[in-house]
Amino acid sequence: MALTVFIDGKEGTTGLRIFERLATRPDLTMLTLPEEKRKDPAARKEAIHAADIAVLCLPDAAAKESVALAEGSKARILDTSTAHRIASGWSYGFAELSAAHRQGIIEGSRVAVPGCHASGFISLVTPLTATGLLPADTALTCFSLTGYSGGGKKMIAQYEGADRTPDLDSPRPYGLTQAHKHLPEMTHVPGLKVQPIFAPIVADFYSGMEVTVPLFGSQLRCAHPVEEVTACLKAHYEGSPIVKVLGPDEVAAFSGFIPSNALSGKDGMQLMVTGNDERLQIVSLFDNLGKGSSGAALQCLNLMTGVEETLGLNL
Repeated sequence: MALTVFIDGKEGTTGLRIFERLATRPDLTMLTLPEEKRKDPAARKEAIHAADIAVLCLPDAAAKESVALAEGSKARILDTSTAHRIASGWSYGFAELSAAHRQGIIEGSRVAVPGCHASGFISLVTPLTATGLLPADTALTCFSLTGYSGGGKKMIAQYEGADRTPDLDSPRPYGLTQAHKHLPEMTHVPGLKVQPIFAPIVADFYSGMEVTVPLFGSQLRCAHPVEEVTACLKAHYEGSPIVKVLGPDEVAAFSGFIPSNALSGKDGMQLMVTGNDERLQIVSLFDNLGKGSSGAALQCLNLMTGVEETLGLNL
C-alpha cells in the first residue's frame, strides 16, 4: 500500500525539487493543495493529518506552525528548515554520522534535515571528535563556498535576472556578524565546546558547495596528521554509498584546484585531506541542492519508509 506524502511548501526551491523526485514513485501518493489554499492553516492541517509523512520546506516560523498543526495526527515529520535541527525529540538527518543517527531516522517521528554548509562541516569534524583525534575544545575555522541556488528563488532571480548588478560578478562573503543560522548545529552535532568561526561565501555558479576546515597539525592528537586524518575519515565512512573519502592519488588528480561545482547535480559527497602534517585542510565537496538539501531529504525519507537508501538519488 502506497504511503501518502504531503510537502508543505513545495513551491520553494527545495520543496519543488523534492516533489519532482517523489512524484513518479509508485510506492508514494503525493497529496497537494490548490494554489489558493497552500497557505491556509486549516487546509494545511487537514493535509498533514491525512498524510503518513509531512515534508516541511518552509521558513522556520512556518515550520514550527506546521508541527503544531500536526499535533494529534499520525504523520511523521521531515523538516528541511533550521527550526528543529538541535531540538529535543528530533532526530538529526545525517545517517552516516553514527548507527544511532541512522536508527533515529529510521524510527523517528520527527526528523530534521541538516543545513547545507553544516553538512560539510559536520561530515569532516564529527569523525575526528568522536575518535578523540580532535579535542572538543579546539577553536576551529570554516570556509564554505556555495552556488547561488542556495539562496532560494529570490537569489536565483538576482543572479539570473535582466537587472543583474555588477557586484554579483565576484564571490561575496556573507554571514558577517558571526551569527549564521547553521552555527548551532555545527557546534552541537560534533560535540564542540567552542563555536567555530564560520565564513560562508556565495559565488556566480548555480549549484555546488565546497566546505573547508583548516587545521594546524599541533591541534590534532596524532603524529602524522594527513595520513591519520585520512584514515580516520575512511574508517568512519567505509561502505557508504553516498559519502566517499578520496585517497592521495584522487586528491592529486585535481591538479591543485578543487572546483566547488564538481558535484553539481549529484547527491553524493566527497571528503579529502590536503596540505601537509604541519598545516592541513579537510575538505567536503557536494551539491548544496543534493546532499546539502533535497538529496539529503530524499535519503532520510527513504530510510523512514524502509526502501533502499539510495532510491532516486543521483550518485
